[in-house]
Amino acid sequence: MDRHALLTNFINNHPEAIGKVVDFDHERDHLYQLDLTAANNELTAEVINNTPLFSSWVNSKLRDNNCRYGIGGYMEHRTIYAFSSHFDTDDEPRRLHLGVDIWGDAGTPIYTPLDGLVHSYQDNNNIGDYGPTIILQHDLDGLTLYSLYGHLSRKSLEGLLVGMPVFKDQQIATLGDINENGQWPPHLHFQLMFDMAGKQGDYPGVCKFSEKEIWQKNIPDPGLILRFPDAVNVE
Repeated sequence: MDRHALLTNFINNHPEAIGKVVDFDHERDHLYQLDLTAANNELTAEVINNTPLFSSWVNSKLRDNNCRYGIGGYMEHRTIYAFSSHFDTDDEPRRLHLGVDIWGDAGTPIYTPLDGLVHSYQDNNNIGDYGPTIILQHDLDGLTLYSLYGHLSRKSLEGLLVGMPVFKDQQIATLGDINENGQWPPHLHFQLMFDMAGKQGDYPGVCKFSEKEIWQKNIPDPGLILRFPDAVNVE
């Protein structure tokens, strides 16, 4: 059985082991599906290249649709990364998003949905990068799974130690603002990996579209853990 199937089986057989990543009331709160692809004509270069304007656009979508968070991004082919040279390569630029983004207010509490330990952490302080990042390691009945939390506040890294235990539903961080999170509108980049390939405090969250099948083998859908309801709107 491959690792994707093992993860699905664990979640199905141990639903009580899965906690929350953000506070969310399934009966009252709503999600707004944000489209960050070229199909979204509202995301002009002017908006993308101006973080306060981009933030205002996100906030207006959530406010106008009575949604607590924006959501989306797993294996989404995005054009917004053109604003930063961080995503450029010598041949094909990186544009395929590997995690799920949860867009909300700076200071929003972030939790670990699984028992585990701190694998690594660091401030990836580049324009367009994760900013403060925490990576946790989990043992799911013998299956090793890593979870990554990017675009955090700098205070989220204070007091962390590699190997420190964490527990389901424990608050581990808060969302950072645009001055500390890689110059993005406040949001969480949440990503799962089976293998860290020796990396510490960082792992690619965007890849070349031509390499999609390769990355999918190591990066399962975070929706398996988030277990959110369907978003109420799509761009």
